[in-house]
Amino acid sequence: MKKTKQEAEETKKAILQSALDLFYEKGYFKTTFELISSKIGMTKGAVYWYFRNKPELVAAIINDYIERKKQYLNEKVPALNHFKDIVAYFSATADFLLSDENACKTAFFLSLQMEWSQSTITKVLEGIRENATYWSEYFTKALIKMQKNGEIRSDINAELLSAMMFNLWTGHVEAYLSKRCPTDLKCMVQKSFDIMFNGLILKKE
Repeated sequence: MKKTKQEAEETKKAILQSALDLFYEKGYFKTTFELISSKIGMTKGAVYWYFRNKPELVAAIINDYIERKKQYLNEKVPALNHFKDIVAYFSATADFLLSDENACKTAFFLSLQMEWSQSTITKVLEGIRENATYWSEYFTKALIKMQKNGEIRSDINAELLSAMMFNLWTGHVEAYLSKRCPTDLKCMVQKSFDIMFNGLILKKE
């Protein structure tokens, strides 16, 4: 019997949940389509109907994570007009990670359980193409606006600064997930971004 669109979507979600749980527990290479399908009582062929390979599964998990993260953050910090909004944005991102079990599992898997190869990176990036540059473009535009408003120094490359902020964030997340963070994640994020922006803010005479 042919599945309805809603049933097909629910099946797809079940496959992604099974895959995420196994990636989180076992890592990328040890997770197989046989394990994913047996965990939810499906045949391996049924899983292949929705996803041709593991990079497609990883891309779908990342896209789901990004879309839920966007929705959460757009409600918490709807606009980035000042540097304090950026600090609030990353603080809210920490809240999202700490309050959403699947978000935490996704971050743990990607940071500590994912065995990347050049081929896998290429395939996953292809699958997340629409979301891959979202954060960089979003923050670069906000930083350029702050430069024009005279809030932060104009000699800073906004695109480079955006990349540095996300590298700082991912470093904190990895330290937190691997239990190497000397304080709680939210406090570490707030303090480090305050320090970073301290050297960027134009002092008012």
